[in-house]
Amino acid sequence: MKLLPRFVLLAAAPFAILSSAAQNTPSPALLILSKTDRAMAIVDPSTLQVVGRVPVGNDPHEVVASADGKTAYVSNYGFGAYHTITPVDLIALAQLAPIDLGALRGPHGLMFQNGKVWFTAEAARAIGSYDPNSGTIDWIMGIGQNRTHMIYVFPGARRIVTTNVNSGTVTILDEFDTHPGTPPPGMPAGPPPGPPPGMPPGEILPPGHDWRLTNIPAGERNEGLDVTPDLKQAWTVSPVDGKVYIIDVNKKKVVATIDAKAQRANRLKFTPDGKLALISAGPDLVVIDVAQKKVIQRIAIGHGSGGVLVQPDGARAYVACSPDNNVAVIDLKTFAIVGRIEPGGNPDGMAWAVQH
Repeated sequence: MKLLPRFVLLAAAPFAILSSAAQNTPSPALLILSKTDRAMAIVDPSTLQVVGRVPVGNDPHEVVASADGKTAYVSNYGFGAYHTITPVDLIALAQLAPIDLGALRGPHGLMFQNGKVWFTAEAARAIGSYDPNSGTIDWIMGIGQNRTHMIYVFPGARRIVTTNVNSGTVTILDEFDTHPGTPPPGMPAGPPPGPPPGMPPGEILPPGHDWRLTNIPAGERNEGLDVTPDLKQAWTVSPVDGKVYIIDVNKKKVVATIDAKAQRANRLKFTPDGKLALISAGPDLVVIDVAQKKVIQRIAIGHGSGGVLVQPDGARAYVACSPDNNVAVIDLKTFAIVGRIEPGGNPDGMAWAVQH
């Protein structure tokens, strides 16, 4: 078996390049961050070969790609020391000018939804959104919890879920419409309020929007987060007690727990069909049958683990073995490790980029 530059190939990937918009940019492309090298590796998933690397600034932790697959966004975390998100042109394989978040320090969790980059700002105990079209941070919301870390934004961006590590909570944010004369939730009904100071009597206020925040206790130092594909439940996991906390996002409460014995848990991800939940937990990848709510596999992957990513077709999972400086490639039918990618030192956050 031949050892190719910067990767080990043990089996052929189950899908091939779909597009060749740029010579060295496959589609889909697997994006892997190296925290030590302060770089992002672009990997061809059909060969597991690293085809390019791009510098992405200090302490890169999470990465997402735009909906058209042409731009990646990387959070520069530093536990609050930094306040930038670094964009990468995936066609030219070039770093773009960093996005300065100002006082929103410690960006970490990222998601691309509704044409915007949504992010947590851990040190500011807040979340926000960046609009690439206007080049502005167009929305900020204080969470008020300690170390707001990961984020999931629902389609339509009217419901958001975050984990708050030091508070041991999950926050569910729901947007609602406000109208003149309509009291906020929990306020008694009454006559419509008068116009704000300076507004002429009889002036009609336009409809507005507000957010309702619900904080739900969900295990000590819970960090990993994902939402089931049917959007009904949010799952998070405590690295302290090793339990998975299952939250009904409509009832806004924990409805079940699973004693997964996933101490040192880091990330949690569902397969696209929603049948499996994968947890990186120290030296193991813990596999849970979602319907049965029980652990069905524990896969030894190395000396430690970080980011978890599932292939779009659900055939494989990729687990960052950060202390070992590689990413394990796991066949989700056999639960066997079928390859290892070497993207650089201390790999962690990963994402898919599919060009349209």
